[in-house]
Order: sequence, then structure tokens, then C-alpha cells
Amino acid sequence: MLNKRNLEFMLYELFDATRLLSRSRFSDHDKSVFDGVLEVALELAKKEFAPHNRKADLEEPHLENGEIKIIPEVGVALAKLREAGFFSAHADFDDGGMQLPNIINNACQAAFLAANCGTTGYAFLTVGAGNLISSFGTPAQKETYWKKMLAGQWFGTMCLSEPHAGSSLADIYSRATPHVDGTYRIKGSKMWISAGDHELAENIVHMVLAKLPDAPAGVKGISLFIVPKRRLENGQLVSNDVSLAGLNHKMGYRGTTNALLSLGERDDCHGELVGEPHKGLAYMFQMMNEARIGVGMGGAALACAGYEYSLGYALERRQGRAITSKDPSAPQVRIIEHTDVKRMLLAQKALSEGALALCLYASMLVDEHQTHPDQLERQNAHTLLELLTPIVKAWSTHYGLEANYHAIQILGGYGYTREYPVEQIYRDNRLNPIHEGTNGIQALDLLGRKIPMLDGAGLKLLASQIQKSILEARAANLFELPDALEHALEVVQQTTIALMSAKDPELRLSNAWHYLEMLGHTVVAWLWLQQASKAHQALQINLTTRETEFYNGKLQAAKYFFHYELPNVVVWSKLLSSLDTTLVDMNENWF
Repeated sequence: MLNKRNLEFMLYELFDATRLLSRSRFSDHDKSVFDGVLEVALELAKKEFAPHNRKADLEEPHLENGEIKIIPEVGVALAKLREAGFFSAHADFDDGGMQLPNIINNACQAAFLAANCGTTGYAFLTVGAGNLISSFGTPAQKETYWKKMLAGQWFGTMCLSEPHAGSSLADIYSRATPHVDGTYRIKGSKMWISAGDHELAENIVHMVLAKLPDAPAGVKGISLFIVPKRRLENGQLVSNDVSLAGLNHKMGYRGTTNALLSLGERDDCHGELVGEPHKGLAYMFQMMNEARIGVGMGGAALACAGYEYSLGYALERRQGRAITSKDPSAPQVRIIEHTDVKRMLLAQKALSEGALALCLYASMLVDEHQTHPDQLERQNAHTLLELLTPIVKAWSTHYGLEANYHAIQILGGYGYTREYPVEQIYRDNRLNPIHEGTNGIQALDLLGRKIPMLDGAGLKLLASQIQKSILEARAANLFELPDALEHALEVVQQTTIALMSAKDPELRLSNAWHYLEMLGHTVVAWLWLQQASKAHQALQINLTTRETEFYNGKLQAAKYFFHYELPNVVVWSKLLSSLDTTLVDMNENWF
């Protein structure tokens, strides 16, 4: 579960979400509304999502007589989520939504993900698919599909990958043939479809990528189609020739079905074109980018969940004695008193809370892009979001998983047994580096596309934001942290220039992953510097003992990140700047 105090600190002290209340879109709200929604989400996560998390993992969805069987608690939890309005929390009042800011909505999402990512997946995908129809669908498509998805009555998915293609969408085989009634006949198969088949809702609306007969080769020939599991005919839902070809059984996220779907086996799969032909991938990027932030949030939330559990365990578990004790008959100490356990807890705190801050910052950028009154500020927010999205997805999932590694280690032999949740948390989180484009693909996107985009405007804008925080931290006498961050930023800028000057694109991109780590660590250090600044400021007034401990914990975690993690930036920089050819020169026959 998430730490409520930490979530409130990030929302209200670090990012000052209440300033959004001055925007016309959110002016009907006040802080009590934000607090109330967050309280409902945390309570719902605790009472309806967390209790069946283990059961859904042990009794994963399976086929019986051709039908998928899912434990009933999943449907009950999603019904409670629907009743509480979380399927439409982001939507306009006129559409039945709460018109909440993205950052508040995503904080609630983090609570559900930390409690039970498998059940949350069904709602998460439905919201993303619905947003896609809302943005690019016709009025009729919105009325038929989106309204029911907002109500949580129909669920949704994204259907991109195919058995032979994986992430290489240019090579998809699925075809869409125009029909005289204005719809299309869809034929093909789709693989790795999360929430791809079930009976948790009346219908499943698949957002399918396919190619028209006259489509140009590659990604420029991809179109987007609405393909429901059941189509409407004379006001009745009938089969739309979308069949389950098999279930994939994963190491984690077991509560979410993962399907191989066959489309059009009887040549009777009807699809509706979304937007213009051959622009499907551009449209789908909206859902993909939303999902990438959501997957990053999943990595952060599960990291936080593992940290909270292992912290509680370390505070109670007694084993060994103080290193200075020579008396074997002395009482055993709690393992949190061992320095190495403190190391692993601090590592988790620094990584998990750093990742959560990163994801919430990206969520705030969405709000700034959509609602800031100044056009330049809106554009700047969009530019920063474009740059940071691959980092949000990849850094949070990679280092969130590393945090979970420490959680298991703290529990020792118990850690990898099924009687304790950190084993499942690790397995669940291991899927996130693969979800929505592998982390390697995110790194290539960052260095290959986002860094040079708009003549490097994103990195320049980010650097200016970081420098502003450095000046503020220096004014607050925040130890050596601002100097260390300034050095890291200079290293990143110099390394980027060296890479951009390389003429061989394969050589330039060969270590793209380490570039993402380098820039990601710098961004998270920046967010930790801001957290440290807020904590330092708070400690200047009289506080309760618990609040003093909370803020001191923030300062210590910031120090840990700067002392133990940030120095890696220099190491990665040396490797990247050297344009090392080891990977490029490796011959496949030498493996």
C-alpha cells in the first residue's frame, strides 16, 4: 500500500497541486475535494483491491470449456471502482466525469496499482482506449462506445502486437477490407493483449491497428479501427467474430488476462475506421504515451509497496546482535538496526519515492499542457513531457524493480516464498520494463528522437528548470547537493554534444540505455533536490515529533541518492563519450 503522508507531501508541498484550482477547468473544486477523492481511492484500494491480490495471483484466469474463469472478487472490485466514479474521474462534468486534474487522478491510480495491479489493469486500459475514441472518433463512435466506457459498462484494450512482429509494428499482417456498409472487415491475429478477453463487462472495445488494401509499406500504412468483441445489431449485442485463440500465462500481473486473439475467422469481424486512413499509429501514440506514464506509475507504486512492507518487517523482525556486541546471550536486535539493512531500506526509499515523484511530475505536466492560461507555458510543458515520457516509463520500471530486489533481500529466505507479498510484487513489477515498449525501445526513442527534436529544445528547457532549482537550493544552504547536481547536469550536456556529433547512428545509439539511465538519474536527483528543499524549509518551524521524523527522512533519502546513485552519471558519461565500439564490433558467432 502507498504511504498517505508521502503522497500528500508530493501533491501539496512538492508540486503544489492546489494551484490548479485557479484554472477554469478545476475552479469548481477545492482542496477538500482532492483530499476526499484521494481518501476514497486509498480506502477502496485497501478494502476491495488488496485483499484478493494474492488470490488472483494463485488462481489466475484460466479456460474451462472454452470460457475464461476469473475469481469473482475481481469483478466486485471493478464494480466498486465504477460506482466510485474512477472510470470517468478525468472526464468533463457534462460527460458524467469528476473533471479532476491529471495529477490527482494518477495519484489515485497509484493507490490501486500498489494494492493490486492485476485488477487495476482492466480499468487502466479501458480509460486509455476511451480517451482515444474521445480524441479521434466521430460523434457517433463517441456515443456508441466512449460513453459506455466512461461509465465502466464496456471495457477496452489496445491491440498492436502480433505473434510474428512484437514491437515491430511496421510488419503487422492484420488487414481491413472496406465493406459496402461503410465498415471494414478485419482479419488477423493479435498477441499479448492485456485484458483481451473476459466476462467482467458487457463488451470489450478493442482498438486495433491494421492495414488497408492500398496501404503504403511500413508504419505509414497503419490505420486504427474500433473492433468490439460484440457488435450492435438492431439494438442487440451479437458476436463480432473476435475469438480467443489462447491465454498467455505470465510470471506476474496474473490477475489480468493476457490473450492471443483471432479476428475474422468467419470473415465476419466488423471494424470502424478511426480518423483518417494510414494515420493509425499517430493516433495510437496518444494511448501509448498515456500508458507509458501509467506503466511507469505501476513501477513506482509497486516499488513503494515493497518498501512499505519490507520496512514494516525490518522494524519487527529480530535477528543477530549489534556488531559491537560480544555477548552471544544478549537479546537479538531488530534487523533495522543493522547498517546493511538500513542501506537497502534507504535505497528503496530513494528509488521508489524518486520514481513516484517523477511520475507525478509528468502527470502535472499533462495538466500544465492542457490548462495553463499562457500558451508558451502550455507548449513548454508539452515539450518537457515529450522528452521525459520514455524516462518516466523506463527509469521508473527499471529502478522500481531494483527497489523490489532490496525488499526481497531484507526478508531473507522468507522474501522469495509465496507466504510473503514481496515475492509477488517483484514478479508483478518485472513485467513493467516490457509493457508498452521495452525499456531498450524507450532508450532509443529518447536518444534517437526526443533529444534532437526541435533542435534540442527539450533538454535545454529541462536544464533551465534544473538550474532554477539549484539556485533556490543554494539560497537555502542545502549542503553540497546543488553543486553535485550542477556538475551532473554539465556532464549530461557535454555527453549529449559528443553523442550528437557522432556520424555513425548505430554507434551513437549503441549505448542508448545508459544514456537514459544517465539523464534519468539527473532528473530524479533534481526532484530529490526539490524534496530536500521542501523538507529543509519545513524543519525551520516547530513540528510534531512524527513530522520532524518524516522531513528528516526526506533529507536523508536525498543525501543517499546524491551520494550513492548520482555519481553513476559520471561513469556512464565516460562510457558514452568514448563512443566505445565493443557492442557494435561483437560478432554473433562469438557468443
